[in-house]
This record gives sequence, structure tokens and C-alpha cells, in this order.
Amino acid sequence: MALLDTLFGKKKKEFRATCPITKEPLEKGFGYLLTTAQVVASKKYWDLIMTEPETMSYTVSHFRNQPSGTQMRSMIFEKYASVTKPWIVSDSVIGYFDVDKNAARENARKWWDLEGNFAPDDASPALDAVAFQTWKNYAVLEAGREKVKV
Repeated sequence: MALLDTLFGKKKKEFRATCPITKEPLEKGFGYLLTTAQVVASKKYWDLIMTEPETMSYTVSHFRNQPSGTQMRSMIFEKYASVTKPWIVSDSVIGYFDVDKNAARENARKWWDLEGNFAPDDASPALDAVAFQTWKNYAVLEAGREKVKV
């Protein structure tokens, strides 16, 4: 019976991850683990997100003083700022964030070992209300300004 189970039994699906920013597949054991607070507190990240092909039209509309563009940028901010699980990001974007890379790499290793069921206990605390509003203002009102000709 054990032989039949081995031959016909379900194989455990291999745990995989993809960087939510670049959409790159990550090899097991690689990447960096960040909290949403660390992601939200990055100008480079918001400049990237607000100028991607999918969001550029909202950015152009915003800088042309069209309320619909500003409203969409606010919704985009809320979408990313409300992520409750840790972010596993690739080597190609870790430079966008002002974090301890060694700690983020070590947390990623733990995350891989537990197949995505790890969140650091000592993660930086959630942003306080003032910091949150500061980053929201940057993301919604300023991010991507250099790339838009009005």
C-alpha cells in the first residue's frame, strides 16, 4: 500500500514566491522581507508605483488638476498601505527602501523556512498617524511629478 501511495499519492506542491513589486519569481531562500510600514515609507517606491504604465494616466490626470486622477491615486495608496502580511521583495528593488538589509534578508530566510507563515516579531511598528499622513500626502500628491510634463 505504501508503494501505491508513493506512486499515486499527491505530491506536496512546492512553495513559491513572487516579488509583488517586480513580479519576478524568487528562488527559495532569496529576497528580503519587509513590513508594509517599511514599504509605505519610501519615496522611490511611490515614484515607481505612480508612474507604472497601469497608473501613469492617473498621475497625468492628477497633475493636470483633474480630481478623478487624485482620487485614483488615493485609492492606489490605500490598496498598498492596507496590506497586512509581510512583503517578500527581490534584490532588484531592495534599494528603494531604507531598511537594514541584513535583518530583512534573515527574516526572508525564516519566511521561506515556514513557507510564508512568518512575520517578524521585532518588525518596525506601524506608522503613527502623522507619518502615515505624510507618506500618503507624498504618494497621492507628489509621487511621479518629475516624469509628468504638464
